[in-house]
Amino acid sequence: QAQLVESGGGLVQAGGSLNLSCLYTGNHFFLNTMAWYRQTPGNLRELLTNITGGGSFRYADSVKGRFTISRDNAKNTVSLQMSDLRPEDTATYYCNIQYWSGGMNWGKGTLVAVSS
Repeated sequence: QAQLVESGGGLVQAGGSLNLSCLYTGNHFFLNTMAWYRQTPGNLRELLTNITGGGSFRYADSVKGRFTISRDNAKNTVSLQMSDLRPEDTATYYCNIQYWSGGMNWGKGTLVAVSS
């Protein structure tokens, strides 16, 4: 079964930057909408941003202007460039795929910790 493999999380100081990457191991990547979510303990997963196969994207207000999503269909990857990080950005970040044929799948998550 195809998987989503995230990388790039870690510890960063407030104001710093991190780049998350997600590799999709399946086929027809270019057809699917990709998204990044985050979750903190006791809370629901929050949709941060998504990008369609055609490159259309949108952002949650909480990250607009600070985070940038991009995809490379030749490499089956989607990335999340995060800048001006704040302590409230501390969370586990998840890659998500919404299949063109229906259904979705999740990566296992990568932890981002922002110190003040």
